Amino acid sequence: MSRIADRCETGLASAGFDRGPWLAVAFGGGIGLWFLLHTPWQWSATIGGLVLVALAALAAWRDRDERAYLLAATIATSLVLAAGIGLVWARSELIGAEPIERPTFERLDARILEREDQPARDRIRLVLAARDAEDGIARAYRVNVPLDQADSALREGVRVRVSARLMPPSPPIVPGAYDFARRAWFDGYAATGSVVGDIEIVEEAGGGGGEGWIAQVQRHLSAHVRDRLDGAPGAIAATLASGDRGAISEADEVAMRDAGLTHLLSISGLHVSAIIAATYLIALKLLALWQWLTLRVRLPIVAAAIAALAGIAYTLLTGAQVPTVRSCIGAILVLTALALGREPLSLRLVAVAAIAVLLLWPESLVGPSFQMSFAAVLAIVALHNAKPFREFLAPREESGLRRFGRRALMLFLTGFVIELALMPIVLFHFHRAGIYGAVANLFAIPLVTFVSMPLVALALAMDVVGLGAPAWWLVGKSLDVLLWIAHIVSAQPGAVKLAPKMPMAAMAVFVLGALWLALWHGRTRLWGALPVAVASGWMWATPAPDIVITRDGRDVGIASADGRLLVLRDSEGSYAQQNLREIAALDGEPVPLAEWLGARCSRDFCSLRIERDGRDWDVLIARSRELIEERALAAACDRSDIVIADRFLPRSCKPRWLKADRRFLEREGGTGIYLAEEHIDTVAEGQGEHGWFRPFVRRNAGSQ
Repeated sequence: MSRIADRCETGLASAGFDRGPWLAVAFGGGIGLWFLLHTPWQWSATIGGLVLVALAALAAWRDRDERAYLLAATIATSLVLAAGIGLVWARSELIGAEPIERPTFERLDARILEREDQPARDRIRLVLAARDAEDGIARAYRVNVPLDQADSALREGVRVRVSARLMPPSPPIVPGAYDFARRAWFDGYAATGSVVGDIEIVEEAGGGGGEGWIAQVQRHLSAHVRDRLDGAPGAIAATLASGDRGAISEADEVAMRDAGLTHLLSISGLHVSAIIAATYLIALKLLALWQWLTLRVRLPIVAAAIAALAGIAYTLLTGAQVPTVRSCIGAILVLTALALGREPLSLRLVAVAAIAVLLLWPESLVGPSFQMSFAAVLAIVALHNAKPFREFLAPREESGLRRFGRRALMLFLTGFVIELALMPIVLFHFHRAGIYGAVANLFAIPLVTFVSMPLVALALAMDVVGLGAPAWWLVGKSLDVLLWIAHIVSAQPGAVKLAPKMPMAAMAVFVLGALWLALWHGRTRLWGALPVAVASGWMWATPAPDIVITRDGRDVGIASADGRLLVLRDSEGSYAQQNLREIAALDGEPVPLAEWLGARCSRDFCSLRIERDGRDWDVLIARSRELIEERALAAACDRSDIVIADRFLPRSCKPRWLKADRRFLEREGGTGIYLAEEHIDTVAEGQGEHGWFRPFVRRNAGSQ
């Protein structure tokens, strides 16, 4: 151990790397540990253990001078890890919204907190604040309102009376699916649902809390853009101008996602950086025309201040989402560095932006937005700071054509590296990713950055004097080209890769390896390629479940031997079926189980035999909730290895291996079954005692 410690000390003392970014990694690691650990005693024990490690290292440091680097790193890392756990735990306790116990129908006297227009889905979405009739506690509810009831008077601050059908926020429908319950917990939603009947306006916004003027400006700007530009280009132009994605059709969303261009629809680093950079350059050039100011003030400082204000305004206008805030913080730091004459692009800058975001929203660490945003920026900064690439981009005597070729090659390489960095993250969260994203982004990013966004800004400016029509026509043509790229790329054979639920351990190994590659310097950084390669192979070899059951048991997907997905219910295009296809990693058209030749189906049950690794599995699946003679049901269960039902089955039903009836599913949630490994994966296994997960068993226990 002493020899290992000496080697670590020598390595830390001689390594030429910034320590600061690793503190950001440790802080994020502490937040991630809180999500991975399941119970309060585990969180407390981990914090206590880390503090003891820091105290022991401090005591050892006082007794000797050697190993100072190792001991300092141990103290800092332990305390920052503990701080991350404590921060996210405290935030969960302070703002976590207790979900309602069960589905209910309520008459609410509420105040509108937020409004989001979603014309592509024929609805608007409201966040309402109302006091519970029983305990008097104020709660927030997110409800959908049909578009024909979307009165313009329904805005932030208005008091309304509505009847609403409410449900507790939904946990993942199957293992690995989107966890809306966790997001709702940190967003403060106690329930979601839909409005039933008319909405009565009781009091205008002036009598309530706040006008929500930023949201109103955002809506007016979005409506103005869509009024000036019709169709899909208008919807995307509204997104670029205001961050409002509600008018983008599902077909265009899917095409952009499968082409790897979804980031262009999420206001993030690309858009904020373009706004700030353009403002900085324009302000600098215009201010230089004012001789009096030029002789008395450092223009880069004034231009940087103007650009920072423009970035902050754009961030607020577009909703202040995590990627936008991160980009705004990073861009302001870049402006500060430029004004002070310092290096603008550095890993330390990325670390400061990450810590700032995590201090405000620690829960964002486990979301795809934070991970993809920082992974992309980290890849760009690390790539451009690497010595071979700095030398490749260094100025030299050459023709304009060669200079353009070098920069185009670097742009393509940057896009390729970003795709490599983002691919595991996208597959981990969404289970599908566009393979040709690097090629699509090579054309789409310059198009949006240097053509579409400047034209949108020009069109809005010219609208002030009523001359914006020609500019809007050009905007429409440029966005038509963007959509053409998206649809062409997404339609190519093999354009989409599907992946089942990936092991968390494999993702952690990949992240650690990628961080080592990005944050270390010199040849030592190449050691990070080993865990990246191991994790990539691990993810690639991850098997898909043979049977997937949704949390209510009504939808079941079975992978057939010929690579098709057999579904219990033919609900084409439904959210449940979409998740079944993605988790099973089967992209073909699903086949209804009743139409499959290998299944025998009656009105009440389907039975089939599945062969895996030389073993036959007899599966019995309920199709209805009609009463069945118990003795016949018990006999059928005895002949089956697995029984699946969305009803409560009697105790006399005893299959040979698994009974996944309503009692089991209410306790465990959505379930994936791996027959070759004889393994069962459930939603409950990954939830622990975090506040947002409320299985039926725990709800009953709490009410007794």
